Amino acid sequence: MDIKDLGEFGLIDRLTKDVKPKNDSTVYGVGDDCAVLHYPEKAVLVTSDMLMEGIHFDLVYTPLDQLGYKAAMVNISDIVAMNGTPRQMVVSIAIDKRLTVEDVEAIYRGMRQACDKFKVDIIGGDTTTSLTGLAISITCIGDADKNDIVYRHGANETDLICVSGDLGAAYMGLQILEREKTVYYQQINEYNNKVKAAQKANDETELAKLRATRHDVEDFQPDFAGKEYLISRQLKPEARGDVIQALRERGIHPTAMMDISDGLSSELFHICTQSHCGCRIYEDKIPIDYQTAATCEEFNMNLTTAALNGGDDYELLFTVPIGDHEKLNDLEGIHQIGYITKESLGLCLVSRDDKEFPLQAQGWNPLKK
Repeated sequence: MDIKDLGEFGLIDRLTKDVKPKNDSTVYGVGDDCAVLHYPEKAVLVTSDMLMEGIHFDLVYTPLDQLGYKAAMVNISDIVAMNGTPRQMVVSIAIDKRLTVEDVEAIYRGMRQACDKFKVDIIGGDTTTSLTGLAISITCIGDADKNDIVYRHGANETDLICVSGDLGAAYMGLQILEREKTVYYQQINEYNNKVKAAQKANDETELAKLRATRHDVEDFQPDFAGKEYLISRQLKPEARGDVIQALRERGIHPTAMMDISDGLSSELFHICTQSHCGCRIYEDKIPIDYQTAATCEEFNMNLTTAALNGGDDYELLFTVPIGDHEKLNDLEGIHQIGYITKESLGLCLVSRDDKEFPLQAQGWNPLKK
């Protein structure tokens, strides 16, 4: 269905007709000039992210429902990374004329899937027309007890540096998607050149053959065999609420924490700069999945560089007092990769052959696109 036939308010009604609040702090959601929230005893956490087509995502290989899921989840991840609980979400979308009502419904379906995982209420937003592609802006609101909030600036000398999961997978997933997109466009260009040559030669027999194969060219199937994990890490990241819960159950309270969206190296710079400290991390302690390692070799890329600077992992980077060392030992999926030092010692990577190299914050920068 064409969006203009439904109209803005008709579209909003269609997208939000089944939205029902799950949180007591949501007094009133969709349906008025403002949502009404009530947090009598908790500190309120607010984060916002904007995703722009051509900068943050490519619709050539990004399914719309997974785009909606990722847009919601990266905001949820910010709340989780401050040791908070996500509660509400405000969603604004700028839509270009390519998209149908069903397309926008697919985006919202993905968002609601992500929100349902964390019991987040969609409480409002806006829709408008775009002349330059699809844009999604989301604000997520959460809460936490004042004493439970974990900032970036709390790391102390001798604290252990930990990460959850594995790193570099999302970045290598992006490399695979971009490679397959290039192959697809090459096939399209080759087909179009053959058509032009046949037309120029008035070769109706060749044109008939090309018309018969057009569907095969347009129905290009990318080769993701054995790379499914990497693709899912790029297109459908997960906020690590499970890690936060595991830390709470063991009585571990991080001194500093953030999610890894721009690469491990960049996030370490944030924590160390704001905490006025340095760090040492060990190359052989950085967790990397075997698919990531194999794909780096396939692309002739440095494995450690991909893990340090790739970004989009949305794993948790955090520091804990050294006294919590034993509590961490049996915690599955948590890796101790280094420790916090004096600020004067700087930020260094200790290589596998025990040499120190200064860390460089070379994470993804959308302003350079």
